[in-house]
Amino acid sequence: EGGQLPQIVCYLNTTFGRNSQIGLSSAQKKIKDKGLTSTERRRFLKLSAIFGATGAMVALSKGALGSQEASAQVVRKEAELKAAASHTMILGTAYAPGVSRSYPIMQLDFKENIQNTSLGKIYVKLAPAGQVGSSGALAREVQKATIQAGQCSISNFSPFAPEVDLINIPYWCSENQKFVNLVTSDTWKKEIHPKIEARGLKPLWYPCIDPRTLAVGKGVKEKITTPEQMRGIKFRIPNSTILQRLYRHLGAHPILVEWVEAANAIRLGSVDALDPSLGALYVFGFKNLLSQITFADIIQDAQMYFCNLEWFSQLPQPLKASIDFASEMTMRQNHAKVPAARAHAEMQMTSAGVKLHRLSPDEKAQWMQKVGAQLDIWNDVKKQLAGSLSQFDKLKEAADTPGNYYVPER
Repeated sequence: EGGQLPQIVCYLNTTFGRNSQIGLSSAQKKIKDKGLTSTERRRFLKLSAIFGATGAMVALSKGALGSQEASAQVVRKEAELKAAASHTMILGTAYAPGVSRSYPIMQLDFKENIQNTSLGKIYVKLAPAGQVGSSGALAREVQKATIQAGQCSISNFSPFAPEVDLINIPYWCSENQKFVNLVTSDTWKKEIHPKIEARGLKPLWYPCIDPRTLAVGKGVKEKITTPEQMRGIKFRIPNSTILQRLYRHLGAHPILVEWVEAANAIRLGSVDALDPSLGALYVFGFKNLLSQITFADIIQDAQMYFCNLEWFSQLPQPLKASIDFASEMTMRQNHAKVPAARAHAEMQMTSAGVKLHRLSPDEKAQWMQKVGAQLDIWNDVKKQLAGSLSQFDKLKEAADTPGNYYVPER
C-alpha cells in the first residue's frame, strides 16, 4: 500500500466522485503534475469498466498500470479469486488504496490476509473512498447488512455503540501503546464488545494511527500550546458527545461537521481548527489549508474495523476463525507500520510549509490539569458508559497494562 499516494487519492476521488476534498479540475491537474500518465489513467478506467473497481485498484496499488500485460494479469487474478470464492465480503472504507504510506489503515493488507487465511473461500471486494458511505453512514450500511464490513473512527461509531466513546475521554488511553493495550485487553472485550454486538455489529480489529492533533487553518497564525488559546476557536468535531464536551470545556465553539465537508469548512473559514491525526490531515488534502499543527496528544485518533454480526455468525466455523486470524495479523502489521507512516506524513506536511509543534512536558501538564480523565467533570460519563467509576478504573488498568502487542511512540 506504499506507492503513488497523492495520485491514488486524487485519482480515485475524481473517478468515483465521492468524498472529494478538491475540485475536479484541481484533481486532474494534480494527477498530470505528480503521477499517473494518460496511458495509466485510461488503463485504470478500462480495467474498472471490464473487471470492476477492486481489480483496477489492486493493479494500481501494485504499480502494474504501466504495463498492459501486467495490469491485465493482476485483474485476471482478481477475477479468478472472486470466481473461486464461496463467500464475498464487501469492505467499505473512507480511504483510497495507497493511503497506508501515511495513514496505516491497511485495507489492502486486510483484504489479502482474509483471502489467504480463508484459503480463497472468502473474496474481499473493496469499496474505498466512500463509495458506500463514510463515517456513521458506513456503519449504518454494515448494520443493515447492505455490505458485510466497514471501517470508521471510534467517534463516528459511537452513535451505534456509545460505550466506545469512553476512548475519547482525554489523557487516559491517548498514547499509542495504552490505546493498543486497552482494545486488545480481555477487559475491553468482555465489557465493551457485547454491547457492540447487541447492535448487530462485530468488532474485528482496531488500527492504531496516532493521537489527534490541534490543526488550525491559515486564518489562525499563532500556534496553540496552552488551553487558554482555545478560547473562542471555532472547532470542527465529529459525532462524539465527549469531544463536544471536551472542546466546550476548553472554551472553544465545537461545530459538528461531517468529515466529507471538513476541508471545505476550513477553506471557507466556517471553522478555525480541527483535530484529526497528522496522517489523516495529509491524505485528505489539508496540507495547503493549514498553518500550524500542535501535537497535544489529548486523545487517540481511534479507528475500528467491524462486520455485520448476523453475516459473520452464519459463516462456517473455519471461516470465522480465518477472519479473526486475518484481523490479528493485520493489526500487528499496522503496529509495525505506524512510525514509517508518521514520518512520511511529517515530511509531506512540513514541505508544504505547515509548522509542526510538540508540547513540552510543562505545557502538556497544563492540558492534563485542564481536561484530563482524572477530573470530576468526567465522572458522569464514566458512570453512564462504563457502568460505574470502579468499572472505568478496570478499563484504565487495562490501558496501563502491557499485553502481547507493541506499537512505537514518537
